[in-house]
Amino acid sequence: MIVNALLYYLIAINAVTFLVYGIDKVKAKQGSWRISEATLLILAIIGGSIGALLGMKVWHHKTMHKKFKYGLPLILLAQTALIYIICNETYYGGSADLPVREWLKGKLFSAQKD
Repeated sequence: MIVNALLYYLIAINAVTFLVYGIDKVKAKQGSWRISEATLLILAIIGGSIGALLGMKVWHHKTMHKKFKYGLPLILLAQTALIYIICNETYYGGSADLPVREWLKGKLFSAQKD
């Protein structure tokens, strides 16, 4: 159930993010008000990173800005890892000893042991 809700959310937020990048590009060409870079990045952070990356490619928008060029792929990587963990917990109930989970446990709990 949570995986289905997550999937619908990701489809919606990525569609919105893609459209917002397109709107910002049109506004840039017209010289009118712009959508702030913070808003564009927040949309990516809350799940719209694929839409943001596609918007950059399709609209040729923000392609030279380092925080978008390098930041968006890093956001997508972090989101992919998080989704993997959520889906793994949902389907396996946390009982599978997968390398990622064991690595995370070691990293998260080793600091607490000291």
